[in-house]
Amino acid sequence: MHIPDGFINAPTCLAAGAFTAACVGRCLHGARSELDERTAPLAGLTAAFVFAAQMINFPVAGGTSGHLLGGTLAAILVGPYTAVLCMAVVLTVQALLFADGGLTALGVNIALMGVVTVLVGHWTFRPAARRFADRPRALAVAAFVSAALSVPVAALGFVAVYAVGGTADVPLGTVAAAMVGVHVLIGLGEGVITAFTVGGVLAVRPDLVHGVRRAMARRAAAAPEPSRV
Repeated sequence: MHIPDGFINAPTCLAAGAFTAACVGRCLHGARSELDERTAPLAGLTAAFVFAAQMINFPVAGGTSGHLLGGTLAAILVGPYTAVLCMAVVLTVQALLFADGGLTALGVNIALMGVVTVLVGHWTFRPAARRFADRPRALAVAAFVSAALSVPVAALGFVAVYAVGGTADVPLGTVAAAMVGVHVLIGLGEGVITAFTVGGVLAVRPDLVHGVRRAMARRAAAAPEPSRV
């Protein structure tokens, strides 16, 4: 889904860049409420994991391949504000060092693969976290569903951007069918990776998983104190 230079026209890229800059600025402020001395190292590890995982492609269909986007995974582990910052750093480094996505389209790429996937994953996972905070298997399933949904939604976001500022001579219907069809399959792979990763962290240190930390704290506070004889 990394958009190259020249695929989206300049006005659309500038508008997306302004939107992304505003989102990153808001997240820089919001991340203060998510990070502390325990969770800050996890944010760095999450960014490194997403960066490495995005470099590994897996076959999808018809000779195409996909890779982890990681927005939902980051949102569940470190919170939505910090997740957007992690994704912005990863995508910027990839564009600068590996030419993976164009520099002029960097704002579009961060908006779609960073902001959209993070928001969809966070808001889809949140109800499950409130209800199943003490059930790791249910949370892993919720992580799968959230991640699997976030990828085709981001693909639909690309279709919308292409409809506004696409420069290629390809019909919109063809672009939509190709993008959504392939990214539904990529989303399934994303869901599996996200579910196993979140499940692994929950099994070891559930207190570090932002997506369930508050729900666990609320349940602990509401639990009746043991009677003393």
